[in-house]
Amino acid sequence: MPEPVLQIKGLNKSFGPVHVLQDVDFDVYPGEVTALVGDNGAGKSTLVKCIAGINSIDSGEILWEGKPATLNDPRAAAALGIEFVYQDLALADNLDITQNMFLGREIRRFGVLDDGQMEKKAREALSSLSVRTVRSVRQVVASLSGGQRQTVAIAKAVLWNSKVVFLDEPTAALGVAQTRQVLDLVRRLADQGLGVVLISHNMNDVVEVSDRIVALYLGKVAAEVMAKDVTTTQVVELITAGRTGNIGLAAAAADQII
Repeated sequence: MPEPVLQIKGLNKSFGPVHVLQDVDFDVYPGEVTALVGDNGAGKSTLVKCIAGINSIDSGEILWEGKPATLNDPRAAAALGIEFVYQDLALADNLDITQNMFLGREIRRFGVLDDGQMEKKAREALSSLSVRTVRSVRQVVASLSGGQRQTVAIAKAVLWNSKVVFLDEPTAALGVAQTRQVLDLVRRLADQGLGVVLISHNMNDVVEVSDRIVALYLGKVAAEVMAKDVTTTQVVELITAGRTGNIGLAAAAADQII
C-alpha cells in the first residue's frame, strides 16, 4: 500500500458558532481516485477550501508526502503540486485552448510570449491524456462542448507537474457520451500516478470510477470505504444518515450531530 501523498489529520473549522468540520481525517493516495461525497452542507466545499489555502484551519494538521505543510493561500497549494478544477471551470471563452491553459503562467522568451512553445506543451498535455475530442489547441473555448471544456480544464490542471487534482462535479450538466469521456479521463489521471479527488453527487459515477470513498455527514467523516466493497445504496445511506448497516458513525454519534 503506497503512502498517502496528502494527509489531513483532525481538521477543525468553525465559522462563528457553527462547527463546520469536526476532526476530519482525509487521505489522498497516488494512483487512486478518492471520491469525496456528502449532502449539501456536509462540509465538502469547506474542506476543499482549507486544502486550497482559501480558508484557514482552526486546528489539525496537513501533511504533504509525509511532512507538515502550511497552506496559507492557493499559490502555496499550487507550489506543492495540488491543482483544483472547480465547477465553473474558470475558462475564458474569448481565448483559445492554449491561451487558457497558460493563462497567468505564460511562457516567455526574451520578454516575448513564446506561443510556439506553449502550443506544443498544450498539445502534449492533451495527448498524454489520450484526448481525441479536441481538433486543435487553437480552437476558441466558446466553440467547445461541455465535455470538451471539462477536458481542457483538467488538462490545464495536470500541465504543471501536479500530483493531486481535485475535480468538483466534473460530469454535472454533461450528456451521456460526454460523461463517459470525462470519467475515462479521470481514470487515466489516476493510472498515470496522480492522486485524484472526485467531488460528485452522482453516486453511479462515484462507485464506477473511484477506488475509495470518503463520506461526510454534517461535518464529520461518516466512513472511508473501498468502492468495491459498497453499493450505490449504501453510499447514499452514509450521506443521508451517517451510517449504513455496521458501517459509519455509531447511531448515538449520528443523533448527537443532529
